[in-house]
Amino acid sequence: MLKASLALTVVLGLFTAEALAQQPGRGGSQQEQDACARDVQRHCRKVIDQGDMVILQCLQQNRKRLTKGCQKVLTDHGQ
Repeated sequence: MLKASLALTVVLGLFTAEALAQQPGRGGSQQEQDACARDVQRHCRKVIDQGDMVILQCLQQNRKRLTKGCQKVLTDHGQ
């Protein structure tokens, strides 16, 4: 679980950099991280050790299977 949390934090950091450039004051909050933590564990567990972009790609590929909360986080961050 710790690896998933760390990976999710880094992935949301990618969103944060893009979001901050587009919308000052927005970023990957703890609430946003929590919204996707279960989805990362459920759908992307096999790729957690393969890097941030791979996890992001996994979430995007599984978008229809993600919780509504995680889908919203991706959408809110332009993904």
